[in-house]
Amino acid sequence: MAAKDRGGSTLETGAQVLAGQLGKTIQRLRKAYNLSLAELAEQSGVAKSIISQIERNETNPTLATIWRLSQALDMSVERVLASGDDTPFIEKITRPETPMLVSEDGRMRLSIIGWIKTVEWLQYYDLHADPGGELDSEGHQRGSVECLTVLSGALDVEIGDQTETVKAGETLRYRCDQRHILRNNGTEPAHAFMVCLLKAAVLD
Repeated sequence: MAAKDRGGSTLETGAQVLAGQLGKTIQRLRKAYNLSLAELAEQSGVAKSIISQIERNETNPTLATIWRLSQALDMSVERVLASGDDTPFIEKITRPETPMLVSEDGRMRLSIIGWIKTVEWLQYYDLHADPGGELDSEGHQRGSVECLTVLSGALDVEIGDQTETVKAGETLRYRCDQRHILRNNGTEPAHAFMVCLLKAAVLD
């Protein structure tokens, strides 16, 4: 009987630890996605009060509830259950798996190295431009900002009637909600990182 009691105590303690990790994980993921309790409740179909209790480790959710929350947070049930504060998120994309955009002239190549989950508001590119290369882009949504950091070579950025040259080690930030053109007018290849904030605050 004593052994059985010890076993039961161990299982209970294990369940409490799991529930505690689950609550922290749900809260961490919710905040990472910038979701309020009400928004996560709406997306998952789990009551706001239940989510709050889970995050505070005041209830043991059913598997169905965990599944709904994991779907809303775009994570597998296994990863949600396994994730704790000490478990980092790691995702590796190999070079062949990295999608790439090519300019019409074929002289500019943008590897899409940003996270697909943030593509609607944050885009991150590794840009390589051969001499004479040109990338002509239409404007993004109002208030969008692009940040271009040149690592080697130089690039010209044309917006309206203004053109700026960005050299190695320099960063140019500019509104990209109107037509903008990147050119490599030099004789050497250029390499740059480009970050596009599609939902930046509207600039007056």
